[in-house]
Amino acid sequence: MANYNKVLLMGNITRDIELRHLPSGNAIAQVGLAVNRKWRDQNTNEMKEEVTFVDCDAFGKTAENIAKFFSKGRPIFIEGRLRLDTWKDKNDGSNRSKLKVVIESWDFIDSKPGGGGGEGAARPVVRSSGASQPAAAASHGEPEEIREDDIPF
Repeated sequence: MANYNKVLLMGNITRDIELRHLPSGNAIAQVGLAVNRKWRDQNTNEMKEEVTFVDCDAFGKTAENIAKFFSKGRPIFIEGRLRLDTWKDKNDGSNRSKLKVVIESWDFIDSKPGGGGGEGAARPVVRSSGASQPAAAASHGEPEEIREDDIPF
């Protein structure tokens, strides 16, 4: 049986990024993400909204770059995979678990450090490899290079 574990999320950072380093020197960033869903209730015809809060982890250069460029409230697009963390509760010894997303790559959604963005704004792209598209190239109307790996189907 084939397996596929891929998560694509776009939302806002809910808290400042928690960046720490292991004794080996590897970086780990803990990221909180809020993802909104809006829909119209068919019975009352009013708009409804549901917010899902997702805990995410990033490692290595990806973790360092996310901590460098993002803070609470800033929008982000992430690609990653699901991971189930399990542990024993310290108080009663029961088994506990939490589903998290491990961030493998990410993109800016806005162009300003404080948020905002807008049409025609430069949109740098940063992948987990640390490569980024220069903002100047994007603002001069040059088309963004699309690689076969970027096509989701």
